[in-house]
Amino acid sequence: MTEPQRGRRALHILSGGAAQGIVRAIEEDFRADTGADVLGSFGAVGAMREKLRAGEPCDALILTAALIAELEKEGRVVPGTSAPLGRVRTGVAVRAGEPLPDIGDGAALRAALLAATGIHFPDPELATAGVHFVKVLRELGIHAAVAPRLRPHPNGVAAMRALAAATERGLIGCTQITEIRYTPGVVLVGPLPPEFELATVYTVAVCAGAREPGLARRFAERLSGPAARALREGAGFE
Repeated sequence: MTEPQRGRRALHILSGGAAQGIVRAIEEDFRADTGADVLGSFGAVGAMREKLRAGEPCDALILTAALIAELEKEGRVVPGTSAPLGRVRTGVAVRAGEPLPDIGDGAALRAALLAATGIHFPDPELATAGVHFVKVLRELGIHAAVAPRLRPHPNGVAAMRALAAATERGLIGCTQITEIRYTPGVVLVGPLPPEFELATVYTVAVCAGAREPGLARRFAERLSGPAARALREGAGFE
């Protein structure tokens, strides 16, 4: 997202990477309707929570429903302003043009991960999908075996961009499906098998310290409203 033009209003957003694609998709229309630029910081949801707590400017916040509820209790989110965007599942990706591995069940997923030459995924401590993926590796009993090939990134978007840019064959990635679908050069293999599924509800809300609370409410309504339903579904929000 670009820096705002001099004298133009700006809406500051802190958002999990899962919503980056749909925010960018409505950015131009929102600017045309309001005259305001949209300035977004995207990344692991835990990192975005800490940015807010540290005092980074924020008008609208897009995080998991659980974190929004936590921040509302802390007085950092305006009560009654949260609106769900939908449920996002965690999926597996490969570079475009590569064979799609079988991940239909736990045994197939285990085999695919053991066969991968490298595994790209988001932050294992702060990113929702990254935390879950490490748990899956441990449940499959292969964490130690694949550890030398694990390639963590600050967030899912960075992980998918690195996967897309790689030249090595046999790579695999795991992150939120929305981040896979909005990254050119990678393709979605499918969601994690049912026994390892992670489905996360993402929510938009107005920050208590918003400098532009009116703009933030309009943005939240635009993003979560019926007019953007097809856009959300196309991005991977269920």
